[in-house]
Amino acid sequence: MPKLLYASSSPYSSKVRMAALHAGIAVELVPVKTEDKPAELMSANPLGKIPVLVLDDGRSIHDSRAITQHLNRASKSLLLPRNADKRLEAEVLEALADGICDCALSMVYERRTRPEEMVYQPWLDRQWTKITAALDFLNANPPKLPKKITFGQLALRACLGYLSLRFAGKWEKGRGRLTRWAARFDEKFPGLKVAVPA
Repeated sequence: MPKLLYASSSPYSSKVRMAALHAGIAVELVPVKTEDKPAELMSANPLGKIPVLVLDDGRSIHDSRAITQHLNRASKSLLLPRNADKRLEAEVLEALADGICDCALSMVYERRTRPEEMVYQPWLDRQWTKITAALDFLNANPPKLPKKITFGQLALRACLGYLSLRFAGKWEKGRGRLTRWAARFDEKFPGLKVAVPA
């Protein structure tokens, strides 16, 4: 069985876990702490980043987008439409959700790794401006939730879960359509809630 090296709070790990669950692909979950640089992680991904999917033959796939593409192929396209326009729509949604997470993570690391007096507020403000612009766009244009969801919707649910974990009460105001979208996602796909960042 493939092993997924992951962290429960990571939105990228969350997206991959949800994709595997939704596609019905069994993976062994191996929690890791990247700051400890465990040997298993470093040998699987020299960047020391998660998630990493270690295949039965020992090959490693790192970066959540590469992993979701692999899971899509392994599931015979259960996670991505064959139609070119719908496929592009899913890929763009995934990129937008991942981009929000990139900004949010940089804010978390700025506060976590620097002494308080060295935290650079203009950097935090710039990242938050990007996040709010993207969230406002998504609130005005929430994606559909069809029976056959893509890893675009999975990425967005993971993203909103991460924001709720790290920025609770800060991102939701004025974005009722997006918060309702997340609630509907959980109602429609209750088996995936276990993988939302926590």
